[in-house]
Amino acid sequence: MEAPGCLRRRLPVLLLWVNGLVMLGFAGARQQTNLCNESLMLEKLPACGKSFEEMMKKVDSKKWCNLTEFIMYYDNFTQCTEREANDASCFWPNPLAEGFITGIHKQFFSNCTSEKVHWEDPPDEILITLILIPVMLTCAMITLVVWCSKRSDILV
Repeated sequence: MEAPGCLRRRLPVLLLWVNGLVMLGFAGARQQTNLCNESLMLEKLPACGKSFEEMMKKVDSKKWCNLTEFIMYYDNFTQCTEREANDASCFWPNPLAEGFITGIHKQFFSNCTSEKVHWEDPPDEILITLILIPVMLTCAMITLVVWCSKRSDILV
């Protein structure tokens, strides 16, 4: 007879445990138990920068502003920083990793400013033509519709 009583006492605990497992499964959430070890991450990130620097030596410095010349090297650098951040139980990107990446950008790409295009209006003759053609076509279409609607006996 003690088994049903014991079962009654353990049943709520069992149900709560099962409910917790189900909720974790439905949420798809995994709790991060490790805290970010920022000092470890900051120790490891310079290795990524050093590796990127070695790879960039293979590229002519005049071509540093052309992304197609070094995209694979930059991808390796990005994956390295992400891996090191994750190994230190840190999210990526995070402010510290972004600061490191910004430093690398300043080191290699500070002279890669994009030139802004200075837009100018076309000459007045072209501008007037570009404005008047759609206005005249609109007036002609309205005239045609009005004229055809008054002459509905011909169209039927």
